[in-house]
Amino acid sequence: MGHLHHANATTTARVRKEIQDSSETIAALAQRLSLNPKTVIKWRNAERVDDKKSGPSKPHSTVLSAMDEEIVCAFRRQTQLPLDDVFVSLKDRIKGLTRSNLHRC
Repeated sequence: MGHLHHANATTTARVRKEIQDSSETIAALAQRLSLNPKTVIKWRNAERVDDKKSGPSKPHSTVLSAMDEEIVCAFRRQTQLPLDDVFVSLKDRIKGLTRSNLHRC
């Protein structure tokens, strides 16, 4: 299975590595690879060839409180129930609990 790239990525890890290892000028590389010169400059100066992580650095639920998430996790660890059974068991006790936010938790 290949690497996942940012949705708007115009280069792959192989192309990025080629840019970093090449001694060609920025303009020549940009033309040969059909890239914007700014993209070539970005990857020539980068110390990595993979995309940065996108998304929040500390993901959290926007619906469930931290305490609710702890309750769900502790209940699941203790009972070893499948998520659908956990949902049925906790839906009356935790306000705002839905199947989707339980699965995200």
